[in-house]
Amino acid sequence: MVMHILFETLTGFALFKLLDEGKLDNVEDLGKEFSSAASAQKVSHKTLVLVQMVKLIAFHKFENIPEALEIVANLLEGAPSEVLLEFLESNCKCEALAVADSELGSIIKEKLKIECVHNNAVMELLRGVRSQLTELIPDHQDLGPMNLVLSRSLARDKLKLKSDDKRVRECYGLHFPELANIIKDNILYAKSVKLIGDRINAVTLDFSEILAHEVEAELKETVGISKGTEVSDLDLMHIRKLCDQVLSLAEYRAQLYDYLKSRMNTIAPNLSAVVGELVGARLISHGGGLLNLAKQPGSTVQTIGAEKSLFRALKTQQATPKYGLIYHTSLVSEAEPKHKGKIARSLAAKAALAIRCDAFGDGLDNTMGVQSRLKLEAHLRNLQGKELGSLSGSAKGKPKIEVSDKDKKMGSRGLVI
Repeated sequence: MVMHILFETLTGFALFKLLDEGKLDNVEDLGKEFSSAASAQKVSHKTLVLVQMVKLIAFHKFENIPEALEIVANLLEGAPSEVLLEFLESNCKCEALAVADSELGSIIKEKLKIECVHNNAVMELLRGVRSQLTELIPDHQDLGPMNLVLSRSLARDKLKLKSDDKRVRECYGLHFPELANIIKDNILYAKSVKLIGDRINAVTLDFSEILAHEVEAELKETVGISKGTEVSDLDLMHIRKLCDQVLSLAEYRAQLYDYLKSRMNTIAPNLSAVVGELVGARLISHGGGLLNLAKQPGSTVQTIGAEKSLFRALKTQQATPKYGLIYHTSLVSEAEPKHKGKIARSLAAKAALAIRCDAFGDGLDNTMGVQSRLKLEAHLRNLQGKELGSLSGSAKGKPKIEVSDKDKKMGSRGLVI
């Protein structure tokens, strides 16, 4: 039986021919064949005949790094690209093809009608090929820099993907995928998964402490028509532990926010009322403390957090940034694009006054900050001609001021900002 070996690298595809199929019968002896480069490739100088256990038939090098990154990422998910299928169709004239991934072999068999083999002997053979790759592929040594760049790029993409994944939804979604559409909130989702376990149990459980009545009814109706797969008790145990970790982190985050809110209302109550506790804490941290921040003008407060963009704009004589960390306040982020710059300047000026009041003032209340926030919201209402949402931070629940008829006639000049 003629057998070829498919070996995927970060720089291209390699196709080898197995010259001695009998070596696959004994896996232990197979590893010894690749203990050195001399045994992987022996040359008889007397007869000038190349005697090898594997022989390179064809090698396809990727044209550029983006193409290689896309193809390798698809291979890691078990999806062959058109480039690989064309490469095999042109060069693979064999009865069997040894592959490292059984799922990949199934797809190749379905599309190219080539019998694929995946077992312990094949994996040992591929390990040996990998150990002597520079000897078996002459040009592979010259592809070292490209291999390094691709390795870093692929690792960076995988890390980014993992950080964005919602793991509880991903794991439990295989068993009960419809639940993700019913419960959007991540915390409620984790609590529900921990309570349900096997989706069959959902019919008899009481979710009144977690979900609304309508959501609970929809959940129980969906259980009977779910398209999810079955899950083992061991998997459910791990999923529940993952839910415990998510809920623990959420509780810890809430405790940290409560602590931050308490400290900010004590240290900088006026700044918290103007920009909110979280943005205020980031401004103080970025500015090197409340006293150092109090020495900065409003124009500096406006661009704190955007120093790189500011210096780059000054160096290249381009437009300077309009805001830094204060963009994350509701006043700036919810304003229309044409009004963001005006609101950012006004907010930075009021924030600078609030910082000085907190740093050098005698009072511990947030009266000045609340009044400044109300004036800023009235100013934005006057600019946009519509009402804003509720206040955020310490100013939440405070009464709003209305714009007088005189101020409306005078436009934005009628308000003292």
